[in-house]
Amino acid sequence: MTEQAGGHMRAAQPEKQVVRIGYLPLTDCASLVMAAELGFDERYGIKIELSREMSWAGVRDKLGNGELDAAHVLYGLVFGVQMGIGGQQHDMAVLMNLNHNGQSIALSADMARAGAVDGASLARQMRTAVRPYVFAHTFPTGNHAMLLQYWLAAHGIDPVRDARVMTVPPSQMVAALRAGQMDGFCAGEPWGGKAIAEGVGVTASTSGAIWPDHPGKVLGTSAAFARQHPNTCRALIAAVLEAGRWIDASDANRLQMAAVLAGPAYLNAPQELLAPRILGHYCDGLGKCWHEQHGLRFHGDGAVNFPYLSDGMWFMTQHRRWGLLRSEPDYLAVAGQVTRLDLYRQAADMTGTTVPISLMRSSTLCDGVVWDGSNPEQYAASFAIRHFF
Repeated sequence: MTEQAGGHMRAAQPEKQVVRIGYLPLTDCASLVMAAELGFDERYGIKIELSREMSWAGVRDKLGNGELDAAHVLYGLVFGVQMGIGGQQHDMAVLMNLNHNGQSIALSADMARAGAVDGASLARQMRTAVRPYVFAHTFPTGNHAMLLQYWLAAHGIDPVRDARVMTVPPSQMVAALRAGQMDGFCAGEPWGGKAIAEGVGVTASTSGAIWPDHPGKVLGTSAAFARQHPNTCRALIAAVLEAGRWIDASDANRLQMAAVLAGPAYLNAPQELLAPRILGHYCDGLGKCWHEQHGLRFHGDGAVNFPYLSDGMWFMTQHRRWGLLRSEPDYLAVAGQVTRLDLYRQAADMTGTTVPISLMRSSTLCDGVVWDGSNPEQYAASFAIRHFF
């Protein structure tokens, strides 16, 4: 690290100039796309080479074998791999958080016609119309699985005993819903919006209503890559911080971002499908429209991007709650090992990004329970609906 005029730091020469980054075609990959499209990467001496991936399992595998240097990836997936849940253990690294909010839970149009339009009415329907119910998420330890299961349980539905939960890649969600393979799903945009546009689903909840300003995707890599390429990682974080700041600066920038994402190289979806929810304009498919208070954000003066240790710990508490972790982990130690706060802080300094003082933050989720990271094992064991060993 060397001193730059004005007191900010700039990184030494990146060890690797061309950085191959995987992403899934979702609106929350936008800060990586715009970092490459607007040249923020070149400002920091690197070139982002984006690789469109088909599934989170594919991202996991390519991070593990080195085909990808880093990726737009589910927070919960990174911690699942770190803990060796459901596959080979790899030491992982979270470089930064990419977004807050911007996911949703959809229920099928058939469910809505039968009266299930939100969590409470879904629970009533499942009690009265007894049959097998199926819900989909995008990866077993991922954000959507944990948010879906939290939301179901908050409404008295045990996602293990009362339903079957399956994994479907995001881009296949709407087709599977149309085909009647599931009753609902939790996924990132544009798939919740697309279910409404195609008349096959309704929005039962936004993710921001489940956990206001919840962490989203992270910029993740292997611990080995972060260890061997610290200058590259710092440059990458800095470029993405600049891109997130640019996106959040104005609606005009968000619309420009939507136009880029809509193109065949990225989401290959109509801009008019992407833009409303990128701007926070939501409709549920049943005639109700609103401005989403906890909508998709990419920077928030750094509050979005800071990788709070409590955010990573929350996913481990839910892995523990649902029996994916059979014994108590050292929540804080694991989060501290995975989360590269040193690299983040240096990149934040390079870009003049505000860094919070505390490594923890407090949130109140949809069931009224407060999460602040202070007693994770007690928190994981405290839920009435749990599969806790």
